[in-house]
Formats: sequence, C-alpha cells, structure tokens
Amino acid sequence: MHDTVGLLLEIGALLVVLTILGGLARRVSLSPIPLYLLTGLALGDGGLPLVPAAHEFIESGAIVGVVLLLLTLGLEFSIGEFASSMRRHLPSAWVDMAFNATPGALVGWLLGLDFVGILAMAGITYISSSGVVSRLLTDLRRLGNRETPAVLSVLVLEDFAMAAYLPLLAVLAAGGAWWHAVVGIVVAMAALAFAFLAAYRWGHRVAGIMNHPDSELLLLRVLGVALIVAGLAEYVHVSAAVGAFLVGLTLTGETGERARELLSPLRDLFAAIFFVSIGLMVDPASMIPMLPLAIALAVVTAATKVVSGMYAAGREGVARRGQLRAGTALIVRGEFSLVIIALVGESIPVIESIAMPYVFVLAFLGPVATLLSGRATPRRARHRAGSSPGGSP
Repeated sequence: MHDTVGLLLEIGALLVVLTILGGLARRVSLSPIPLYLLTGLALGDGGLPLVPAAHEFIESGAIVGVVLLLLTLGLEFSIGEFASSMRRHLPSAWVDMAFNATPGALVGWLLGLDFVGILAMAGITYISSSGVVSRLLTDLRRLGNRETPAVLSVLVLEDFAMAAYLPLLAVLAAGGAWWHAVVGIVVAMAALAFAFLAAYRWGHRVAGIMNHPDSELLLLRVLGVALIVAGLAEYVHVSAAVGAFLVGLTLTGETGERARELLSPLRDLFAAIFFVSIGLMVDPASMIPMLPLAIALAVVTAATKVVSGMYAAGREGVARRGQLRAGTALIVRGEFSLVIIALVGESIPVIESIAMPYVFVLAFLGPVATLLSGRATPRRARHRAGSSPGGSP
C-alpha cells in the first residue's frame, strides 16, 4: 500500500515538474531535453530519493520511450526511399566510424586499458543516440529538411554496426571464446537482414493487415507489434530501436498517418521519462574526478561528429548550413553508450567513471548545439524549410 502511494505521488510530482520545465523551454524556443536530464540528475544517487517502484517505472518507461521515438520516426518515411538513402551512405558510415571511434580508442590506450577496454571506449565515443536525435528532429521540426535522410541513414548504419559490435564485446568482456562472438554476430546480422528484407518486400501487406477503422484497436496492434519486434531485436543483440524503426517504415499510407497521430502523445510522455532516466543513472559525486577528461573527450568527439555528419549531408547535396545542422544533430551519445558501460563497467571501473560524465555532457551539449545550428540559418531559409518537405538548404 505504501509503495503504491509513494509511486503515485512521486511519478505525479515528476510529471508536473516536467510539465513546468517543458513549458519554460518552449517559451524560450529551447528543446526541453537538457532540463529533463538535469531533473534526472537531481533524482540520481546523492539526490532526492525515489521509492523503488518509481525507480523501476522510470527504467521500464525509458525502454518504451526509445521504442516509441524510433517507431514514430520510421512512420515519417517509406522503406524504399530509406533503403536507397542507406546504400548511398555506406561511405558515410565508414567516415563516421573512423572519425568517432578513434578518439575513444586512443583514450583507452593512453589509460593503459586492455583490448576489451579499448574496444569499449571506441564504441562509447562512436555511437550516437537514436532516441535523443529522433526527438530533437521532431522538436525542432526538421523531419522535412533535406539533411534529415542523411542523419537517419547514419544512425541506422551505426545501429547495424552495433549488431556486430555488441555480441563481440559481450563475449570478450565475459571472457568467452572467440567463436561464441562469431556465432552471436552472424545471428544478429542475419536477423537484421531478414527484418529489413521483410519490411522492404512485404511492408504494404503488413500495413493492410494492421489497419483497422477503430482507433483503439489500431493503436493496440501497432504498439503491440512494435514492442514484440523490438524485444526480439534486443534478444538477438540488435538494437530495439532498429526493430521499432523498421516497423514504422513498414506502415505506409493511411495506416501510417493514423498510427503516427495516435502514438504522438504516448511518444512524448515516455520520451520525457527516457531523458530523465539518463540523468538518473549518473552519480554526480562520481563524475567529478574524471570530469575534466570527460569534457575534453566530449569536445573532441563533438567536433568529429560534426565533421562526419557534414560529410554525410554533403553526399545528399545539402548546402553548408544544412550540413552543420546534420553534424550537430549527431553529437548526442546516449542509450548505446550506457549499454556498453553496463557490459564492462564492473570489470573495468575506470571506463564507467569516464564514460558516464562523458555521456551526460554530450546529452546536454548536443541539443543546445543542434538548436544553435538552426538559429544560424537566415529567416528566409528557415521559412522555406518549414513550408516544404525538401525546403532545407
């Protein structure tokens, strides 16, 4: 009984606080993400205590939030167009990996870490946060911008790379045999390839089956299928975000439009919980000793992400301002980096002490940089970008 009362009171109070902070952010044309992160930080270790049930609710809600963010993002695009964009951006993926994994690997080497530690640091600095980036694109109304397909292609190709990387890191961190890692990689990549092929070949049929005149049943169908696919994707060490994104790409036409409208309020609710959860994982006291190194690494890898994002947008024929918007949108690290920390944090504590403040700094810095990159756009260009799907310079 007491746990139920505490859960209801604390979650209710949290939502009210997020409402106030979100309103303040909108009033000054700022994304509310940094304020949500600070709220989570205030509730983390050393902050205001939460009852266990409230903590568990936030952790579970964060997972649902990532699924909903990528599901609704996938609903904005067609699988055919996106497959074409991904093929065009394979060179972008190599540039992205080389520019952004290298700084982390170098830091790991300078710290004297073994191969597993160096591999973990490379992954932490390489992978952007699909969840945060998708929310930023929605908040800043950039889904119709010309650079957005490049941003999404880079994100999904990063997630494809994670399908090979995470099984390898998990086995090596646990001291397993190399062939276990190879089996995990093959299974993950095969599952991902099958899911993408199924969405490409039979997506229109799936959309027809999922459609229903009753909004409640349509919502339940779409959300249920998205969670199942995301869960299966996570089971084979593919990102749950990729699974949800593929479900969104599959649903086209009237089905996709109605699903997007129905899911938007749920997405906004659980997305806010997701951002709070990132701050909740950070112990402010543990951030202080390694904070200077984490900030230095954040500055370097923010710059490398901007460069690799600009390269990707340039392949779409986007002008310099659009390239800058693409680069800054990719700065944020988040859920994947946290997964990597969880895999190796206990065996290599120094990684957690560096990576947690690093992720938090970039989760805060990224949205601000993304907002400022848009404000640098002339008023007339912004008007064109908002009034037509391909209007971004």
